[in-house]
Amino acid sequence: MNEGRKYLSRVTNPVKEIFSGDAPPAPAALAAKVRTLAPSMTRSMQRVAEAVADDPAGCAALTVTGLAELTGTSEATVVRTARLLGYPGYRDLRLALAGLAAHQQSGRAPAVTADIAVDDPIADVVAKLAYDEQQTLADTAAGLDTIQLGAAVAAASTARRIDIYGVGASCLVGMDLAQKLLRIGLIAHAHADPHLAVTNAVQLRSGDVAIAITHSGSTGDVIEPLRVAFDRGATTIAITGRPGGPVSQYADHVLTTSTARESELRPAAMSSRTSQLLVVDCLFIGIAQRTYETAAPALAASYEALAHRHSPRTR
Repeated sequence: MNEGRKYLSRVTNPVKEIFSGDAPPAPAALAAKVRTLAPSMTRSMQRVAEAVADDPAGCAALTVTGLAELTGTSEATVVRTARLLGYPGYRDLRLALAGLAAHQQSGRAPAVTADIAVDDPIADVVAKLAYDEQQTLADTAAGLDTIQLGAAVAAASTARRIDIYGVGASCLVGMDLAQKLLRIGLIAHAHADPHLAVTNAVQLRSGDVAIAITHSGSTGDVIEPLRVAFDRGATTIAITGRPGGPVSQYADHVLTTSTARESELRPAAMSSRTSQLLVVDCLFIGIAQRTYETAAPALAASYEALAHRHSPRTR
C-alpha cells in the first residue's frame, strides 16, 4: 500500500522541490537559502552558491558566462544552481542579487562575527551569541516553506495522536512541542528512547502524525521510527536542516531549519536548537489557531490547574 506513497515522497520532497515555489524567493531570503542548501549541492554548485552569497553586487554585474568563469564551473552549472535556489533562470537570480546588494548597502551596521574565542570577554560572548541567534531566526523564517507548514498544521490539528522523535538537543525541542500540544488538549508524546520510539511508531495508523526532528537529516535513531510510522500510514513530518537528507525520504512534509554556523565551542547540535524552536513554535501556533474552540479552554484549564504551584503559600 505504501510503495506508491513512498515513491511519491521521493519525487515530491527532493531539495529542488522543497525550495522551489510558485514565485522566486525574495532577495532577502537568498543568503539564507544558500546557507541551507549548500551542503546538499555538488561541489561545483557550491562554488557558484558561495560566490553569489559572498559578493552579491559583484556577481549581479556578471553574465552567466562571467560567473561560470569566476567560479571555474560551466554555464549549465550556474543555471542549475539558480534553479535550485528557486529562480526560473540566471536572469532572475541576477535581479535578486542586485536587490540583495542594495539591501546590504542601505546603511546597516557591519555584521558581527559569531566566532567565539576561548579568551573572549563575557560581554563579547553575549553579543556574538545574540547576533548569531538573531541571524539564525531570520534565516529560518526566510527559508521556511509556508505551504509545507500549513499542510503539517492541518494534519496535526486533526490527528488522533502525535508522536515526536529526536535525540540529544533535538529531543529537548521535541519535548517542548509535546508539552505545548498537551496543554491545548492534544495527545502528544516525545520519545527520547529509540527503542520506545519504534515500539510506539508500530502502533500508529492513518489519521496519526509522526514528527522527526534532526538537524543533520541522517540520525538513524530518528529516521527509523519515522520510517515505521510512514509505512503504517501515519502522516509524517520532518524538521531538519538538511532537506535533501535521508529523513526526507519518509516525510510527507519537510520543514527546513537554518543551517546554523558552527564553532569549536558551539557545534551544530547546540546552535541548531534555536531554529528548531522557531519552527516548533510556528507549528504549535498554527495548530492552536485551527483548534481554537477546544484549545483555548484546554489551555485555560491547564493554567488554572497549575496556578497554585506558582503562588506563595499561606499558612
